Amino acid sequence: MSATSRKKRPPLRRPDAVIAAAWQAKRRCLTSVLSWLAVVVAMVVLYAVFPTSPARNTSSSGTSYAVGSPGIGQAAPAFKLAASTGEQVSLSDYRGKNVLLYFQQGLSCQPCWDQLTDLEKSSAKVKAAGIDEIVSITTDPADLITRKTKDMGLSTPVLSDPGLKVSQQYEANQYGTMGTFHDGHSFLLVGPDGTIRWRPDYGGAPNYTMYVAVDKLLADLKAGAKS
Repeated sequence: MSATSRKKRPPLRRPDAVIAAAWQAKRRCLTSVLSWLAVVVAMVVLYAVFPTSPARNTSSSGTSYAVGSPGIGQAAPAFKLAASTGEQVSLSDYRGKNVLLYFQQGLSCQPCWDQLTDLEKSSAKVKAAGIDEIVSITTDPADLITRKTKDMGLSTPVLSDPGLKVSQQYEANQYGTMGTFHDGHSFLLVGPDGTIRWRPDYGGAPNYTMYVAVDKLLADLKAGAKS
């Protein structure tokens, strides 16, 4: 084979050239990683500023809550459910009054029942805040709810919504610790004309609150209710 037909081998790199090439490769890799991290950080910042979850309020009481739909200014969906009192209770029964609807997780949530107990103990404050009646709603069976209210000595009507028909109309099952199968910890103040005057959904992410001190609850109502 002639000298002209032989392939020319590339000249051997000097060690310093090899080292320089390696450093350049590492630098390119590091730059790529830093760029990727910058994108991730930017996405996190944007998510924090413009969250995709429902709007949240933080009142002067320092309590944070979501605001679901239907919300303030909208008509409260009608309902008629079996109650712990042995009767069928409907929203129309409270026409002409300010009624506080309290959607709660039910038998699996003792703090939810403690909430009812404390509201009853603070009835004078509750009345002074403009609340005429309180009605609670859970997804548990009526017979078990009746037994629970008797055991705890509660007089507040607790309504049974096992099929979640009413809970879904109010989207109260969107703010709990057990997916959408139970309600969370939502309150709706319905005015005398059937219009929602205030709504806080405390049970959603990130805190999943299942109890709110009565004074804080009434402070939030005072700050957020619309006449």
